[in-house]
This record gives sequence, structure tokens and C-alpha cells, in this order.
Amino acid sequence: VQLQASGGGLVQAGGSLRLSCAASGRTFSSSCMAWFRQAPGKEREFVAAISRGGGRTLYIDSVKGRFTISRDNAKNTVYLQMNSLTPEDTAVYYCAADTRAGPSVIRTTTTLYEYWGQGTLVTVSS
Repeated sequence: VQLQASGGGLVQAGGSLRLSCAASGRTFSSSCMAWFRQAPGKEREFVAAISRGGGRTLYIDSVKGRFTISRDNAKNTVYLQMNSLTPEDTAVYYCAADTRAGPSVIRTTTTLYEYWGQGTLVTVSS
């Protein structure tokens, strides 16, 4: 699976961005898909994930109610709609695929995701 993330940019606090991650390969629809982020000087952290069929999602507390993850298996694409952005959301955002998770399983550990996109930078100004 090859992943290509896009949609990052510079936005003012309170603004919105929509990230996209296009996947190639036949395993997208059978993969749990996630977004992680890494801020300068910090470790990469889990942000959100969606199960294979899209029936289950998981978010870290700091983005609940502001971010929405979704997927379109027909387009092999996963999205992250980010609203009410704050400077604390500034980071490089990575999409990742976990091809070994069960149908309703979502895992949050970086090492369990086998495939990663190249990252897209989100900068939120105050």
C-alpha cells in the first residue's frame, strides 16, 4: 500500500482544513486507517482512526468534537476534516494503514501500522 497525504497548509486559529490520503493497492478497504501527527520536538501521536468498513472511529480527547475522520473505499481515500483549529494542532500529519487489524479493531500504537504516507504540514497561527 502506498499512501499520499495532502491538504495541509497555513490557517488562522478557528479555521478549518481537510486532509486527504489517497491509497494505492488492493488492501485499502481491508485496512484500518489512521491519522497521526508530530509536532516539533515531540513524539508522533495518534489523532484519529477509522475501522475497515467505516463503522467505528476513535479520536484522541483533544480533537473530539472538532475533527472528523471518514473514508471512501470506492476512492481508496481517507479524510480528516479539522475544524476550530488551534495553534496546538500545528504538526506534520501522517496517514497510516494497519492491514492486520480485525474488522472492528482500531489500534493506536504507531508500530502496529505498516504503511505510512509522507506527511503534510498543518500550521495554525494565533
